[in-house]
Amino acid sequence: QVQLVESGGGLVQAGGSLRLSCTASGRTFSSYAMGWFRQAPGKEREIVAAINRSGGSRYYADSVKGRFTISRDNAKNTVYLQMNSLKPEDPAVYYCAAGGGGPYYRTPSYDHWGQGIQVTVSS
Repeated sequence: QVQLVESGGGLVQAGGSLRLSCTASGRTFSSYAMGWFRQAPGKEREIVAAINRSGGSRYYADSVKGRFTISRDNAKNTVYLQMNSLKPEDPAVYYCAAGGGGPYYRTPSYDHWGQGIQVTVSS
């Protein structure tokens, strides 16, 4: 129902910053909670940050709290993840996801996924 495309990944030095963007197709973007997830090789996918439909509520994993910021611009059908002070444990494939129901901060609420984008942190 909705297609998601991530952009903005790449290679950065530890302590650096990236901003990931996720643009959704269609005109129903504001009907979805949006989340950012990541998956490192050999590990399970985990939620990093999430934002509700209106953008008024946000959730962050403890590991990124204070460093990452999720935001959305419903007029542009885009959700962002600003990643500051990147650490060696942050590299992963990051996925944008949309959820049509359930709590926005819970992984099972998400059922539409982008293709993933690589984030690499070097020292």
